[in-house]
Amino acid sequence: MSTNRVPVESLRDRKRRQTRERIIETAFELFMERGFDVVTVDEIAHRAEIGRTTFFRYFGDKQEVVFSTEDDFLRALMAAMRDEPAEPLRDLAQALAASRPLLLAICAEAARNPAHYAVYHHLVKQHPELEDRHTRKTRHYADLLEKHLIDHGTPPATAVLAAQLTLACYQAAWRRGNHDATAVLREANNAFDLLLGATAA
Repeated sequence: MSTNRVPVESLRDRKRRQTRERIIETAFELFMERGFDVVTVDEIAHRAEIGRTTFFRYFGDKQEVVFSTEDDFLRALMAAMRDEPAEPLRDLAQALAASRPLLLAICAEAARNPAHYAVYHHLVKQHPELEDRHTRKTRHYADLLEKHLIDHGTPPATAVLAAQLTLACYQAAWRRGNHDATAVLREANNAFDLLLGATAA
């Protein structure tokens, strides 16, 4: 009988992960203490007790630190997309029903580290350049969702509409949930309840 084994993390990989996590934690502390604009890479490296070269081994700049969980969110979304729908998603109601768990997978990923999300939300709301990148990131999710729906039988025009409505639900949850990741998950559910109720009427 075969069993699924979780890969054992090597000592080298563990040290790399710990260093990366220390950089992120240190940077977020400094951003909250002094503001994103004035904190330098040298300050982050100094407080994290690493060299400047080590910082750039993990991140291209300090903005990348703020968006350090992007890959985690993408992995959560792609994992949720691996669940094949039972039938082709031919109309808007079916497309939205399939989109809901994908959005909730992203929100659930945020809720895994609520303290990190709270700082992320604060930084994005305070800095236009970060908000612009956040907006582009969420649009990328909508593009992936649109393609996913088309790949599963949704007509292109319907797929575009469903993806944009799902993005609107996320944006509503982002605004109403503020810095509380658990609230964002709840608000995303509530937004979908309202949307599905409206489309069923």
